[in-house]
Amino acid sequence: MAPRQRQVTNLPLALYVHLPWCVRKCPYCDFNSHEITGGSFPEQEYVKALVRDLEFSVGALGGNRLETVFLGGGTPSLVSPTGIGAILEAAASRSGLAADAEITLEANPGASDGRRFADYRDLGVNRLSIGVQSFNDDSLKALCRIHTAADACAALAMATEAGFANINIDLMYGLPGQSVQAALSDLAAAVNLEPAHISWYQLTIEPNTVFHARPPSLPDDDSAWEMYARGCDYLARHGYRRYEVSAWSRPGSECRHNLNYWQFGDYLGIGAGAHGKLTTHMDGGAPGPATLRTTITRQSRRRVPASYIHHAGTDAVIAERRVLIQDDCILEFMLNALRLKDGVPLSGFSARTGLEPDTIAAQVEAARSDGLLEPEPGLLRATEKGARYLNDLLQYFMP
Repeated sequence: MAPRQRQVTNLPLALYVHLPWCVRKCPYCDFNSHEITGGSFPEQEYVKALVRDLEFSVGALGGNRLETVFLGGGTPSLVSPTGIGAILEAAASRSGLAADAEITLEANPGASDGRRFADYRDLGVNRLSIGVQSFNDDSLKALCRIHTAADACAALAMATEAGFANINIDLMYGLPGQSVQAALSDLAAAVNLEPAHISWYQLTIEPNTVFHARPPSLPDDDSAWEMYARGCDYLARHGYRRYEVSAWSRPGSECRHNLNYWQFGDYLGIGAGAHGKLTTHMDGGAPGPATLRTTITRQSRRRVPASYIHHAGTDAVIAERRVLIQDDCILEFMLNALRLKDGVPLSGFSARTGLEPDTIAAQVEAARSDGLLEPEPGLLRATEKGARYLNDLLQYFMP
């Protein structure tokens, strides 16, 4: 009997949809985003391409319903409600959405509209992630953002008025010329708006960005660590729990889509440059109990929007397809899971990678001995020291 592939049925499944256009490319951004030129972008053609891509890909999902959908960018709030509605309708009809699916849309304060927010809400979007980055106008200018602090507050007010209870504020620290007090003032401004979730992460200089070519003056490492340490304490005192290195939420408002990434779950990525990860079991077809072998495949789509539109719906839309070898599985699992404050059960390692716990027993013991992993049997969780020196901890699991 010929081997056959079956999608793992007990893994949650997520959908990431990349909408790559923005009003202005930020100098720190290394995402696959493209400035709008001539005042418009090919929304209709692109949405049709996304639907074709989803139809092409749905066979690999094994009939699993989508637990979460994340509309990211770029600036998805530039896309009309008609376009967003077509994407969500395709996701529901081709794959199916869980009754309680989390559906997130990213928005920027410089491209926000109260009427659109209400329309998105009516279409099923139930979580907004608003890219504020700072509530200080000087910092926003240094980041070349197109909005002001007042615009950010107005966008958050519009989102609340439109009926969104689950709102995330994206905020950065370690900005050009930023003091520790200024970083904490940004955080206080965010907390005062009472969002359900705050993503607070350090500005890093990435290759192939304007800031990489012309680096700004950033706070030194000691100052950045003080910002983070004092910020963690501030957020905890105001009812926000850190559940990942850069994510804080009110109880029950953790981002399920991102948790799926960190727990090494499966997700389909559609859109220009989108990445995905899917797990299959290979059934050997031998007599008696089936012999199963886990295969994890990563894919990425063509990055240029015009090329993506042209090839969507065919295998040619996939720019890269890579099956993870054992060393890849170990490192990628740890790279994600050890960011979680609560860690993951050791059994989760086996469930998500198909590898036995003994595969990493020596590395785990060494990291525990050096005080970077908690000595709790059956649990993979970084200590406070391990969380601070996460890159050092990950070295134990490098091939």
